[in-house]
Amino acid sequence: MKKLIALVASAVMFFALLGSLGFESTKAEVQLSTEKETKSVRTHASTVEDLLDDQGIKVEPHDELSHNLDDTITTGMQIDYQSAKQVTVKVDDNTEQYYTTADTVQQFFEAEGISIEERDEMSHEQASSIQDGMEIQVQKAFQVALNDGGETSEVWTTANTVSDFLKQQKISLKELDRLKQKDTASLSKEQNEVTITRVEKVTDVIEEQVDYAVVKRNDKSLAKGKEKVVQDGEEGQVVKHYEVTLENGEEVERKLIKEENKKDSKDKIVAVGTKVQQVQQAQPSQQAQSQPSRSNSSSGVQKTLYMQATAYTAYCTGCSGVTSTGINLRANPNQKVIAVDPNVIPLGSKVWVEGYGYAIAGDQGSAIKGNRIDLFMSDKGAALNYGRRGVQVKVYGN
Repeated sequence: MKKLIALVASAVMFFALLGSLGFESTKAEVQLSTEKETKSVRTHASTVEDLLDDQGIKVEPHDELSHNLDDTITTGMQIDYQSAKQVTVKVDDNTEQYYTTADTVQQFFEAEGISIEERDEMSHEQASSIQDGMEIQVQKAFQVALNDGGETSEVWTTANTVSDFLKQQKISLKELDRLKQKDTASLSKEQNEVTITRVEKVTDVIEEQVDYAVVKRNDKSLAKGKEKVVQDGEEGQVVKHYEVTLENGEEVERKLIKEENKKDSKDKIVAVGTKVQQVQQAQPSQQAQSQPSRSNSSSGVQKTLYMQATAYTAYCTGCSGVTSTGINLRANPNQKVIAVDPNVIPLGSKVWVEGYGYAIAGDQGSAIKGNRIDLFMSDKGAALNYGRRGVQVKVYGN
């Protein structure tokens, strides 16, 4: 009996094994590739979807699959599946979400048509692998109008503030330099100007001449109205130190900070005659002969002339400002002096000119010949307006 039972059990096991072998032999063998692995799978699944369900893979709309889900499973089938990863891209202030099966950032950007320039700034390298949940930040470069010390240029940048821009461009400011904008000011496509004023202070040393003074002293040994230079004047010299402020290379301010006396000036001393000469009365015969042009009255007039008069200044073309007799007209603008022809009116003579008053015949000129005189005036406008006039001239002598 025991032998019979054992025989029956062995038969059952044999047929069970045979059935199992037959079931296995009916399975289809396929290759399944995912981003993690590639493996061979034997399956009784009838469709691709059934196979992926058996492998615990749920296909989402953005995933990539080499076959349709309802495709029939056949032996030797190669099935490729890649799950899509969620990626967030922030370009400046714009944020968008994407799903991608790309392997790298560069492939992802190319697939999505996202344009990136070399000058733009990105949070990840383009060769970086795509990770699920990755956030990529992109700052697009824009142009800034830079004025640095008067030199202008257009500069590409991704800086958010003026301070960041200066650091990015390696631009340093010195102590006196000025920024038109605050260093914390924002930069953008709309606010895209940076202006730097370069300020420096330098010392300028200048040597200047100092005019000498003209000192007049009465001299009773000289005839009244006559002058004689006793001591020539000499100009002095001072050294002036200026602090000069330059902005973008242009002078905007100058301050005198020190003055040194290098050489003292020396006064010009002029003796002025005070001696009054007695004029002898002319004989009646002489008076008759000279009556049209001379007068020997008690007034001291030696002769009266009718002459053509013009006017000049101490700064006329070719003028030195010093007369032929040594009178400095620039230093003595109120001095009454006329230029004469010495053959008509002796130099040093005291004269009276109609409309001009008392003066000294203290100068001469190449154009002043014969019946002509030239009146000194300190004001150029007055000299020009004087023009040419016929005047009466009284000569008193030296």
